[in-house]
Amino acid sequence: MEEKKTYVPETPVLSSDVMTPEVLWSFGRIGNASLSPDGETVLFAVTYFNIEENKGYRELYTIPAEGGEVARITNTASNESDARWRPDGKKIGYLSSESGSTQFWEMNPDGTGAEQMSDVEGGITGFQYSPNQTKIAYIKKVKLDDDIHDLFPDLPKANARLETDLMYRHWDSWHDYTYNHIFVAHYGSGKIIGGKDILEGEKFDAPDRPFDGSEQFCWSPDSKTIVYSSKKLRGKAYAESTNTDLYRYDLASGETKNLTAEHKGYDKNPVFSPDGQFLAWTSMLRDGYEADQARLFVMDLATGKQTNYSANWEQEAGHLSWSRDGKSIFFISGIHGTEEIYSLALDDGQISRLTNGVHDYQSVEETAEGKLLAQKVSMSQPAELYLVDRETGSDTALTAINKGLLDQLEMGKVEARRVKTVDDKDMLVWVIYPPHFDPNKKYPAILYCQGGPQGMVSQFWSYRWNFQMMAANDYIIVAPNRRGLPGFGMEWLEQISKDYGGLNIQDYLVAIDELAKEPYVDKNRLGAVGASYGGFSVNYLAGHHEGRFKAFISHCGIFNFDQMYVTTEEMWFENWDIGGPFWDKTNAAAQRSYRFSPHLFVEKWDTPILVIHGEKDFRIPYTQGMGAFNAAVLRDIPAQFLFFPEENHWVTQAQNGILWQRVFKNWLDRWLK
Repeated sequence: MEEKKTYVPETPVLSSDVMTPEVLWSFGRIGNASLSPDGETVLFAVTYFNIEENKGYRELYTIPAEGGEVARITNTASNESDARWRPDGKKIGYLSSESGSTQFWEMNPDGTGAEQMSDVEGGITGFQYSPNQTKIAYIKKVKLDDDIHDLFPDLPKANARLETDLMYRHWDSWHDYTYNHIFVAHYGSGKIIGGKDILEGEKFDAPDRPFDGSEQFCWSPDSKTIVYSSKKLRGKAYAESTNTDLYRYDLASGETKNLTAEHKGYDKNPVFSPDGQFLAWTSMLRDGYEADQARLFVMDLATGKQTNYSANWEQEAGHLSWSRDGKSIFFISGIHGTEEIYSLALDDGQISRLTNGVHDYQSVEETAEGKLLAQKVSMSQPAELYLVDRETGSDTALTAINKGLLDQLEMGKVEARRVKTVDDKDMLVWVIYPPHFDPNKKYPAILYCQGGPQGMVSQFWSYRWNFQMMAANDYIIVAPNRRGLPGFGMEWLEQISKDYGGLNIQDYLVAIDELAKEPYVDKNRLGAVGASYGGFSVNYLAGHHEGRFKAFISHCGIFNFDQMYVTTEEMWFENWDIGGPFWDKTNAAAQRSYRFSPHLFVEKWDTPILVIHGEKDFRIPYTQGMGAFNAAVLRDIPAQFLFFPEENHWVTQAQNGILWQRVFKNWLDRWLK
């Protein structure tokens, strides 16, 4: 039987120049780019979805850092991941499940000579080479908690859980009685089988779940220590805190030291300087505040001195990478609706903005020639790789994975507007026009309500909340950077906490009211849509919009604050943003927050609503969506409930994603056209 290979489709010939859900899911999704040790070759991955199979295929590619031909170096059905260069550049390491379980593999840079290098029981989920190539650090799950069959071995067919504390489920998974641990194994000839658990016996995750991976630990350049991030708390304490620290493990002594014990929020993303003298990372200083400013810290490892280079700066820092000479740190930061590349000069602490445009950069790394390799998206283009000139900020496309599709599509115009808020502040509002926009026509318009709640409406490209896809349905999209979003100063960001039904709701209404004045907008055909906090916003607007909207779509939105508080998992979020539990009648801030709960205003609902939810959403449990839908039906309001048993807070499967887009469009068309 012929071995099944990957799925890399030929560029289809489109029947129309307007986006469809099927076209949206046909784009190649680029990511995980990294430079070879000599800075001359780029390794990256591209994922294509086979819609018929409802499956994604990820393959690895290379391209010269200064431009040239793209070479595909893998061709399997096993989805290579976590690919990285060996320190000498002579091999590429990656994870593959080709042998059944996910293991560490290696191949030559041209894709030949693929060989499985590990045989670790249960598989591994990430790895890092030591700089001297004598060891491998890898992530493996370790079972440390008793399940029901450990407790009652005479009941082998029992199917139950017995819980005694919080965090028994998180995001979209129940606690599986295991913990992520980092192991160190010898690397040389032959396969990696064993390894030393550097957190042996510790019932903590390193890296943390559910989203952290091998980027959350790093080797020192001398290969003698590993620095990793971990939130060493359990149960209720874990649920109420964001206090994640950086720990340094010494291989020779086996000792572990907490490097950031005095910090009380997230400490993550550690990166050693090339000479090993300094450690850079991002830090949030306030415990329980997951949207706190991500500050750029650097530690002198010889003295232990820490420097907060964000002390006089109100923006966030992310995706840190050192310059090749170790004198600067490059990073990404959001500013006024875009994500730009910045640099920090260590000698004088000066932070400089290097790029300026209508785009989002998502990663940055310096090439051998002193240029910057960066991944970039916009509302009108999925991710591609670029070379950025440090002096001018101009960029040149390195890849064009989706050129064949993009050349056939007409994208709508994206416009930045400034709208005055009710308290006379300037608010950035993105307006996305339909392709082939005719100013002499009247169009229905959709107010987009952002989630987070503290996630900037930047130039992101989404495969669900895709503004060009929405506009292609012949709608004008109004996307305000309302109160509570980063990139506009800390006062603007932090105003939303404990004021969910306050100024940010007014910001939404001001934005849609301003656009409704345009002669090409039909003010009698307005809709409002959003997910997560945006879903809450829609549920809240349903009882407060005063006749503005004719249709609503709420995806994974909060409906009942009381129930949300006692059924969600990350209690730090609720405690910070809402102010505390509903039963604390002495807490005035919390009691005010609970008065914003959308379920309290259902008697004012009068507008058709589509509710969408995933059963595996533990962040905002699906019963919140049920509550909103059931309330609408009981009030005799036209409603639909789109329920995904296998999806979480997002929609990640191809056919579910296309279904989502079709139902989304059909609902809006039914009431706005």
